[in-house]
Amino acid sequence: MPRTRSLTALATALVTTCVLATACTGPSGSAAADDPKADVTLNFWHGWSAPGEVAAIEENIARFQAAHPNIKVKVTGNMTDDKINQALRAGGDKAPDVVSSFTTDSVGKFCNSGAFTDLGPFLAKSGIDATKVFPRTLLDYTRFDGNQCTLPLLHDAYGLVYNKDAFREAGITEPPGTWSRFVEVARQLTKPSGDSYERVGIMPTFHGYETTPMRLAAQWSPTYFTPDGRANLAGDPAFARMLSAQKDLVDKLGGYGRLERFRATFGDEWSAEHPFHQGKVAMQIDGEWRPGMAQEAGVTFEIGTAPLPVPDDQAADYGKGYLSGTVVGMARGSKKQNAAWELVKYMTTDTDAVVAFANAIHNVPSTLAALDSPKLQVTPEFKTFLDIARHPRSSTTPAQADGGTYQLTFTDFAYAVEKGEVTDIAAGLARTDRQIDADIAKAK
Repeated sequence: MPRTRSLTALATALVTTCVLATACTGPSGSAAADDPKADVTLNFWHGWSAPGEVAAIEENIARFQAAHPNIKVKVTGNMTDDKINQALRAGGDKAPDVVSSFTTDSVGKFCNSGAFTDLGPFLAKSGIDATKVFPRTLLDYTRFDGNQCTLPLLHDAYGLVYNKDAFREAGITEPPGTWSRFVEVARQLTKPSGDSYERVGIMPTFHGYETTPMRLAAQWSPTYFTPDGRANLAGDPAFARMLSAQKDLVDKLGGYGRLERFRATFGDEWSAEHPFHQGKVAMQIDGEWRPGMAQEAGVTFEIGTAPLPVPDDQAADYGKGYLSGTVVGMARGSKKQNAAWELVKYMTTDTDAVVAFANAIHNVPSTLAALDSPKLQVTPEFKTFLDIARHPRSSTTPAQADGGTYQLTFTDFAYAVEKGEVTDIAAGLARTDRQIDADIAKAK
């Protein structure tokens, strides 16, 4: 299962992330002078909470301990970034040595603040060339300003999950590859019912679970920042084009108010009451976990998967998508960093460990070797997301010193656009750029 968060939860995590390295961690000194072969106990904190996920991470740790009998690992789960940051500030023996976080948007702050150690020297010491181990996009979201303060631990690829039975009923023979065809299919699959719906082809509003501005913008291949680090939302036409296309889709499916009233009837994203499971939506923007969750919920229709559509003038790039994932870092204040590195290295670069964990929690592997491993369990539905993960034009949102605050600012503006509160998108994006630049300058 992925680790998506509500904007409120993300904002809380960003606010509590440390700004000054000394405030977070205390002196690092000779923290990497420990003997990794000595008997030691590491504190490892992670965010998984579902029983199957917790069991999977504990099995992974057990395999590590069998290979490193001198290193014991005390595992603490269901830890948010808020709790992690508080513990890092407090320090002491109970603070984590190794941390797994679902908040890739916080990587810029983790690196900029010094909360996590730069893993570059550890990679070099182990003779590991990260560019030959991890896909490029994953390296992009695990480092900031030359600081590789985290490494990828599995990842998520976003695409289209759809109801094949509904497609056949409507005479649609294949998933839409371009945006114009996507709009046609969404309208064709929508079944109005009075002032509401029996079913929508897609829930296009940005409050609709995984349908975020960032996920859609990735299909336009945008550039968020200029080479000198300035916000580029007004400068790159991709953002205005995406927002205009999404607003047009909202209008063609009945308008913001009507769609939002229908969305209010939806169940929890992680429950059997998800609207895709119940047939209330025919197409869902989602990740590799959704087909399995739908099958576990007992859906009676056939499920298909495909990449998200691309703008008509980028048809050659069909197959790309937005990538995100889980990251692992080492606390800068830890006095057991060499031992901690052994754990991080194992979890993130050992092919069998990565594949076993990916199989257990149905996420996309995070190394090039694991993606091609014959041990990886691949269904036709899952293969779609593996292909998205491998696509050279797949992308992510860049790390920044303010963490994901700039994404929250962009999202707030996108909400206003889809509601019809903004008519001059270009001027609004310029104002958004100014706010983003001010927030980043403050964070630095």
